[in-house]
Amino acid sequence: MKTNERIALDTSAVILYFRGQPAACDFLSQAWEIYLPLIVVGELYLGLERSEQKTKRAHELDELLALANVLYPNLQTAWLYARIKMELLERGKPIPDNDIWIAAMAQQAELPLAARDEHFDFIESLDVVPL
Repeated sequence: MKTNERIALDTSAVILYFRGQPAACDFLSQAWEIYLPLIVVGELYLGLERSEQKTKRAHELDELLALANVLYPNLQTAWLYARIKMELLERGKPIPDNDIWIAAMAQQAELPLAARDEHFDFIESLDVVPL
């Protein structure tokens, strides 16, 4: 990644960062702008609710949200979601719906998506940065 890039993060990328995985930490420290699709924020809040370390996890999430830009869905996002889902269904490569929404928001904002989940590679129109 170039040091001036903007990047959207999947939940899997954020989890690697929170766990202190060196490659994820180095990668994210080079990004000029970090974007979180609203779906990712929801998944992170779910992780917080399920955590036995709520105070620590809440602090991590608050710090990330202070640095990141949140991507919100709209009607164009819904249209992109439908196109991506249809393409995946036609090719027999279904993936979780939340990940389709995340991909649609990254595409709409013309951002690459940093992710560990390999099923994002099934979305041919998405620029995926594997972690």
